Amino acid sequence: MALMIGVSGIRGLIGDTLTPQVVLDFAQAYGTILDGGRVVLGRDTRPSGEMFASAAAAGLAAAGCEVTHVDVAMTPTIGHAIRAGAYDGGVIITASHNPQPWNGLKFLDDRGVAPNPARAKRIEDTWRKKAWRCTDSFREQQRDSDAGRRHVEAVRGAIEVDLSPIRGTRVVLDSVNGAGCLEMPGMLRALGCEVVHMNGEPTGEFAHTPEPLAENLTDLCAAVRRHDAAIGFAQDPDADRLVIVDETGAFIGEEYTLALSVQAVLSRRPGAIATNLSTSRLVDAIAERYQCEVIRTAVGEANVATGMLEHDCVIGGEGNGGVIDPRISWVRDSLSAISLVLQLMCATGKRVSELVADLPRYAMIKQKVACASREAIDAATRKTAEAFAGERVSTIDGTRIDFADGWVHIRASNTEPIVRIMGEAEDRAVAEELIGRVRKASGL
Repeated sequence: MALMIGVSGIRGLIGDTLTPQVVLDFAQAYGTILDGGRVVLGRDTRPSGEMFASAAAAGLAAAGCEVTHVDVAMTPTIGHAIRAGAYDGGVIITASHNPQPWNGLKFLDDRGVAPNPARAKRIEDTWRKKAWRCTDSFREQQRDSDAGRRHVEAVRGAIEVDLSPIRGTRVVLDSVNGAGCLEMPGMLRALGCEVVHMNGEPTGEFAHTPEPLAENLTDLCAAVRRHDAAIGFAQDPDADRLVIVDETGAFIGEEYTLALSVQAVLSRRPGAIATNLSTSRLVDAIAERYQCEVIRTAVGEANVATGMLEHDCVIGGEGNGGVIDPRISWVRDSLSAISLVLQLMCATGKRVSELVADLPRYAMIKQKVACASREAIDAATRKTAEAFAGERVSTIDGTRIDFADGWVHIRASNTEPIVRIMGEAEDRAVAEELIGRVRKASGL
């Protein structure tokens, strides 16, 4: 299993491809690129996180950085802290939604934006060439225990709707024993909700497979029904992604987190939105209602954030449950997503199932295919682009083909050694047929 290196950071198997030495070296490489400076360092709740945070702190210090430890914190909390505190960058020890044996690093720049492909390549090259600086002048390390509270205050301060209709509303929250355990329940209670908190101990011992997909959230669905709750929320370990269960206990699909958030924002503040090539057409349908532009980018929050900055977008994100509210930070933020969805419920007086029913219905199919190497994946995507040259094709990230009755996107994963193939159409059979045609052309 190779060490995964890309725009989503560094991920590897603990004690195998990811060791304290690897983490120290990458942190020292990033500190070199930052030319020293002030850096925020945090981690999710994985048991290996403290060990790797110590290694990262050593690497950053060696490069001359002043390190501020926030200890266990959500990725969006660190993004907010960088921006609010005028830091030069940030490092988060997390493997996001990857399973228990994994850990990794995410890097953020002075805006709290994840590295774009060019910057990610520069970090990798500095690491590979061992071209890092090492200073003999060390700066005192700092601690900040208040970053989570300030993040919550920023999200609450951005609320634009009277939330009195949700006072006393029962909400079930599954934090998967991750970083969201610490701040999210308190924020929901401050908004007036009654909280049933599942997997709410910050142990890093995941109660289920941590990626917030339907097959991993059956207990949450059952809890929403059992507690007669109005909504269920599931976070991933670093709390940058959020998925929703409606009041009937039905998993509505991770694509709806961004769709409902876009609806909440555009209904009050129309403007451009940005999302990646693999995200559902739901956002296009909503944007069309308000005559707003949709910017499509390569997959990865760094690419989406760059698109948002370039086009002055009012909202953005990805169809994996990731929402970026530029008023708060430039990374995906489950707190912002929860706030926006609750505001939409209050503004419309509608239940989650009713909000979903108001949107077009599309059938989306997501597949994963093992592939021997990145070179093989690149060859498959090139073959696909050539085979469908007569259609509308984008090659900014793998190959996406827009047909008259649907679309298919084939690309290498940023976080796992696999090929992702996604397709969407109004009819599931059509989506399956389109994916079949693309897979045949690609040789996968």
